Amino acid sequence: MADIFSRLTPILRDVFDNDDVVAVPSLTADLVKGWDSLTHIRLLVAIEEEFGIEFSASEVSNLKNIGELAGLIEAKVAS
Repeated sequence: MADIFSRLTPILRDVFDNDDVVAVPSLTADLVKGWDSLTHIRLLVAIEEEFGIEFSASEVSNLKNIGELAGLIEAKVAS
């Protein structure tokens, strides 16, 4: 899972144009300036491209933090 977080950090930094953002399990949208619905979609698309996966709306609608997102990515990459 550490590999997923290390790959998520540069994506987060690019999408939010903030070099201080680090992908950690407890990171939430409330903690990142500029994380709104549009940047959320940009983030998900960038993650899909990076990992070669696709999310459904139902899969991502109830995620609470980056840790849960990383778990979803891990499950999708493994299948």
